[in-house]
Amino acid sequence: MSAEVNSFAGKIALVTGASSGIGLTTAQLLAMRGASVVLAARREEDIAAHAEAIRAAGGKASHIRTDVADAGDVEAMVANTVETHGRLDIAVNNAGIGETVVPIVDMADADWDAVIDTNLRGNFLCLKHQARAMLAAGNGGAIVNVGSVNSFLGCAAFAHYCASKSAQIGLTSSASAELAPQSIRVNLVCPGIIDTPLHRRARTKFGDAAYDELIEHRIHLKRAGQPIEIARAIAFLASDEASFITGTTLTADGGFHLTL
Repeated sequence: MSAEVNSFAGKIALVTGASSGIGLTTAQLLAMRGASVVLAARREEDIAAHAEAIRAAGGKASHIRTDVADAGDVEAMVANTVETHGRLDIAVNNAGIGETVVPIVDMADADWDAVIDTNLRGNFLCLKHQARAMLAAGNGGAIVNVGSVNSFLGCAAFAHYCASKSAQIGLTSSASAELAPQSIRVNLVCPGIIDTPLHRRARTKFGDAAYDELIEHRIHLKRAGQPIEIARAIAFLASDEASFITGTTLTADGGFHLTL
């Protein structure tokens, strides 16, 4: 078995938003490389099936239904992980929403609150409880937050999503400054257009022609990314190979953010 497959052997990893897309692929990759993975998301039936599939393939996985916007859910998610496995080594905060497209002048307060509560407050709640667990264990750890190319780029009719993702930069760097002395690294991965169920739904809303034009003229690699490409970036930042990297933002977008 290669060193890569064994790179997370004995590690306990928690992945939110693990019911599909980047979160699911990351959980599968970490399990394939030896970690015991806890899949968390709101859709319990989905994560239960995915955890079973990982176990059937020879990996170690469990699941817990979690709404990251609910403080009680998040606290229970981390507590369950520690009670079951004894500690938490790696956390991937991937849960997020952002499918409502509406101009600021027409945006309902509820639309704003829903996105901020999940994408930003949820990330804060996860960080708080994950860091507490890692600090209590005293073994250090790695936390990887998942932002977006919209952490840097505004988008018309998407202010709530862009605001939530921009704020993750400050949240990540601040958490890194606090936790690095205790050997807990905190980093941010910002994906661009990735071929996930969320982006396929966005393609349906905006139209194939508009989407194809965006990819052709804005993305240097002239294609959408694949979830596994983001999962590998997350796994790198969570690994000992990134032992001197903390507080940083890794933008995995095929060059999207560099093109005007």
